Amino acid sequence: MKLFSLENRVAVVTGGNRGLGRSMALGLAEAGADVVIVGRDIEKNNAVVAEIQGLGRRAASFSTDLRNTSDIKILMDEVVSQFGQLDILVNNAGVSHTGAALDVDEESWDKVMDLNVKSLFFCCQAAGRIMKEQGYGKIINLASVAGAVGDLGISAYTASKAAVINLTRSLALEWARYGIQVNGIGPAYIETDLNRNELSNQKVRDKIVGKTPMRRLGEPQEVAGAVVFLASEASSYMTGQTVFVDGGWLAQ
Repeated sequence: MKLFSLENRVAVVTGGNRGLGRSMALGLAEAGADVVIVGRDIEKNNAVVAEIQGLGRRAASFSTDLRNTSDIKILMDEVVSQFGQLDILVNNAGVSHTGAALDVDEESWDKVMDLNVKSLFFCCQAAGRIMKEQGYGKIINLASVAGAVGDLGISAYTASKAAVINLTRSLALEWARYGIQVNGIGPAYIETDLNRNELSNQKVRDKIVGKTPMRRLGEPQEVAGAVVFLASEASSYMTGQTVFVDGGWLAQ
């Protein structure tokens, strides 16, 4: 369907070499986009690049440290140098921390906030400057249902994802005049390699599934579909929104 086509678009996916990031990168490529993978593991980056090229799209990877703001600018400029444009940014890179709020130390708090909020903002800023000159751009920030409701044992993570949701709104308001749309996606529990160990605990799994109205976990491709929608012209009148892919979690 032409409305969902990403032909002649260039996308950057941070944290794109595994889990949700990989699935979203492949989804964008299947819709026609050329895709740049950003991740610290070069071998995993290259594996996803090969998959994208196997779909007939151009691809590249960078092992940029997203905690370094000067490196972020270099990354975005290099994408334009190699591909000629930057149309879509998917801010997927992130980290969590599990533990009671009374036990969270400063180092753990800073680690979560630095990657989930600070780095995300400066990726938006660097891409936004390029997109402003183009007069077009789509930025998609990965939030979470945990940014909309509280949860136990992940206080730093919930705070960071709440920040992502409101930052998405603020950037959307500022940048709408430049032709830049900024939206978010808020998944609930999606089964990936990253959380497979946690979900192998049947008690934990049953608790999560029991709280989900659809009575199952999400799958990575179900988030990829939302990314393609927000990256395409199918969402041309949407900005500042966070689309929750949550099996009904927030409807309760």
